[in-house]
Amino acid sequence: MRRISSGFLASLALSPYGVTGNPNFENERTVRQTYDVFEYIDPLIGTINGGHVFPGATLPFAGMAKAVADVNNPEEKQGGFASDNSDITGFSHMHDSGTGGAPSLGNFPIFPQTGCPGDIVDNCFFTKTDRASRRINGTVEAHPGYFAVSLNTSVHTEMTVTNHTALYRITFPSNSTTSIQNQTALPYSPLILIDLTDLPESRINGSIEVDGSTGRILGNGTFLPSFGLGTYDLHFCADFAGAEIRDTGVFMNNRAGSEPKRLKITPNGNSPPIPAGAWTQFEAPADNQILVRVGVSFIGVEQACRNAETEIPDFGFDKVRTAAEDVWRRKLSVISVDNTGVSDMLQTVFWSGAYRAMISPQDYTGENPLWQSDEPYYDSYYCIWDSFRSIHPLLTLLDPESQTRMVRTLIDVYRHEGKLPDCRMSLCKGFTQGGSNADVVLVDSFLKNITDGVDWATGYEAVVSDAEDEPLDWAVEGRGGLTSWKNLGYIPTDDFDPYGGGPFTRSISRTVEYAYNDFCIAEMAKSLGHTADAEKYRERSDNWKNMYKADQTSMVSNTTGHLNETIDSGFVGFLQPRYLNGTFGFQDPSLCSPLYNFTSCYLDQNGHETYEGGAWLYTFYVPQDMATLIATLGGPDTFTRRLSYLHTSGLLYIGDEQAFLPVFQFHYAGRPGLSAYFSHFYIPSQFNDTVEGIAGNDDSGAMGSFTTLSMMGLWPIPGQNVYLITPPYFLEVNLTSGQTGKVATIRNVNFDAEYENIYIQSATLNGRNYTKNWIAHDFWLEGGILELTLGKNESSWGTADEDLPPSSSTSW
Repeated sequence: MRRISSGFLASLALSPYGVTGNPNFENERTVRQTYDVFEYIDPLIGTINGGHVFPGATLPFAGMAKAVADVNNPEEKQGGFASDNSDITGFSHMHDSGTGGAPSLGNFPIFPQTGCPGDIVDNCFFTKTDRASRRINGTVEAHPGYFAVSLNTSVHTEMTVTNHTALYRITFPSNSTTSIQNQTALPYSPLILIDLTDLPESRINGSIEVDGSTGRILGNGTFLPSFGLGTYDLHFCADFAGAEIRDTGVFMNNRAGSEPKRLKITPNGNSPPIPAGAWTQFEAPADNQILVRVGVSFIGVEQACRNAETEIPDFGFDKVRTAAEDVWRRKLSVISVDNTGVSDMLQTVFWSGAYRAMISPQDYTGENPLWQSDEPYYDSYYCIWDSFRSIHPLLTLLDPESQTRMVRTLIDVYRHEGKLPDCRMSLCKGFTQGGSNADVVLVDSFLKNITDGVDWATGYEAVVSDAEDEPLDWAVEGRGGLTSWKNLGYIPTDDFDPYGGGPFTRSISRTVEYAYNDFCIAEMAKSLGHTADAEKYRERSDNWKNMYKADQTSMVSNTTGHLNETIDSGFVGFLQPRYLNGTFGFQDPSLCSPLYNFTSCYLDQNGHETYEGGAWLYTFYVPQDMATLIATLGGPDTFTRRLSYLHTSGLLYIGDEQAFLPVFQFHYAGRPGLSAYFSHFYIPSQFNDTVEGIAGNDDSGAMGSFTTLSMMGLWPIPGQNVYLITPPYFLEVNLTSGQTGKVATIRNVNFDAEYENIYIQSATLNGRNYTKNWIAHDFWLEGGILELTLGKNESSWGTADEDLPPSSSTSW
């Protein structure tokens, strides 16, 4: 789930820059945009360089339909499309966004051809390899609710969506053109095929049939999830408008015929599976356009047809596109900024980040065949290990209604499957990467007044189950090693666990994540009056201490240009693996950092004791008790030097989500100005408005939510009622609460668009002096004005002990 963006290490020498503004605001309550935010949303950001962003047509948290052109680059097609020179193999209707590993979904792609060489159907091109076509440079368009591209065959394809239906408008060249492989001139008799495949070529079986009179194509298939266990069945219903039907049929491999009209594919052991599908051929369309409507469903073919006929009864492309745009505008209208002086690039980073954070999870309510329930059902929690840190806290602010429905889904998954998921896609259980971080999502929502229809009694039961009951397969749910966790207070590197199975690795990262999971449960228990539970889980939240080796040193690679040279970092005390007998093992603290074997800490049996990061990074992961961590590491000054070294030495990769919090942890040492400094250190050096503009995989919008929250100026600590204050990247940011309708405003005084004034000198809240460097969620719910006076140098604001964020050892 990672890739280092080009120029990452070189960017470590860059200086940050920041924002100032006009203090003449006394008669203004809010500032509303006088521009169209769509001008600053570019869905193509992150579509190469490992971002794996889905840039196609979608609604916010769309039910199922997400349409885009699919490419044949195996390294970049996880989101379907890539902004490179790869060929286009089809246009499919369902996708995930920003994921690592294998591609996801991309089922049942369509592909249009102007005609078949020699006017013989068998001469058309049916397999992905043969039909793959170049795009015409400059023809790609991507906007909220819309995507379009032209192929080198001069066929132009546009797409838009409703919740469960994709609508394509295909414009063919009006004159004779050449075929895909430029062999010969073509007769004008368009053919559109539908392929029983998906992006990862995971089809196990499938069936398809075509109606000879209407051209309607129906089908289904059984596929594998891209990052989990099990299988899923998916169904589709495709209809056409705009031209008379000439002929229909099916194909296998690159052979096609008008008979039979149906085809069934059974498992045959081939990898990839045999190409197969159906096609409809048309007379020349009067206006050179054919519309294709594809409904999808997890329930059945009949449901797929109902979805399509109900949602798009008249094939009105422009009407559907406008409706999709309207939905996006409403979702984003809760935020407004005063963009005075702010570059177009930074505005695009901000708004595009908010947009990408609203692509997933996906609302599959009414499409869950696994159990009957009146609760919502969302899918593509891909994965909560990535999303709990910033996506769900951002959605709690921007769209509390959707966040509520997502929480209700998680609790309903627990009701029916016995455990909260850490990762879930395509109706299947996904792999757990660390702790049981759905606990954090639930507790964060509980503390922030997400209540509408939520059964918090069952929610509490679910998080306690994670803490107490080990599942048989903790590779896909819950936690492993709970006997050792309870008895020893850590996960041993040589753990003996006869009660469940999973990858016996990541003992360091699992220990610190379990500790924080238990702290969050303690907070919920305390609020619900479960005093004994609260104390038990608070005590377990100290278990990180049992992995701390006080005399552990760290040698790191020298990044000044001397090859194969290591130097003493000068810092002592790191988390280290520990055995069942209590003795410590050794893992180089810089292992799995960008400086040393970066890609060696994944979900495999040789994955080491940390996950997607090293002990250097995970030693800082004690958000429940930063006061104790700071004291343990030598006090505020040493902690600040050490955290700064993490950022400037090349040890930290901002393209992994666990790197987000260290940007802002200076607050806990009384140096909030350094949090602002390092926020600008990474934005825009690692996040910009280009197609390469994301550090690492976007992970369902996690990177987008990082930029949006950072630029809003209040960084959330998930699982706590705490937001760390830094200056927004705008003169003013306004947020209208979806729960109360009240407006919260963060306003900068002395704001400058060169970002020299990035340090808070003083603050007022509703006109009264405010000295804390953090604020609670009530600010967003009740509204008000937080005004920050800025300067070019750090000040004493937010540095006193009483103004620091809470820690469990000092405020429990």
